[in-house]
Amino acid sequence: MKLNLFILALILIMLASACNSKKESHEHKQDAPTRTETLAVDTVKKSIPKEEHALIAGTHFTINYHAPAVRERTIWGGLVPYDEVWVTGAHSATSLKIDKDITINGTKVPAGKYALFTIPGKEQWTIIINRDWDQHLADEYDTREDVTRLQVKPQTLPTVQERLKYTISQSGDSKATIDIRWEKVKVTLPVDIN
Repeated sequence: MKLNLFILALILIMLASACNSKKESHEHKQDAPTRTETLAVDTVKKSIPKEEHALIAGTHFTINYHAPAVRERTIWGGLVPYDEVWVTGAHSATSLKIDKDITINGTKVPAGKYALFTIPGKEQWTIIINRDWDQHLADEYDTREDVTRLQVKPQTLPTVQERLKYTISQSGDSKATIDIRWEKVKVTLPVDIN
């Protein structure tokens, strides 16, 4: 008899435990939206691979890059030194692929794939289109492979762009711009479509 009571008590304890577990699981699901909202903040510590595409005046543009985040770091003159060649992203050179000829800074850039480098400065940036797109950082950068260089003035953004971002936009009938935004800086590369 004592054994039967013991088994019955054990079964009741197991059932009560299972009911509490289901109740906690249900309560956890009700909290889920709050936790999802918290995850909407960019907490990824590594640089994320990204692609930007645009079809403008019959020309397809593709930019491949790794997008680092600010993460409360000093970017300009810190993580990214002034007056040095930068891959304008992280890890490998940022690439620009076009399927038709374009013109940048009066120079014809034939259809193909290129590296997009920059030399950030306090008052002026140099944007570089280079033939050697397949390289790690700027370790193998060679000025002899430059197709064209363009001097541009950086603009100050009103809010912080947490993660590096490229955008390609149409700016006229046969014109486009490639904008590079990160932290509170924006630079623009104007493009003529042939």
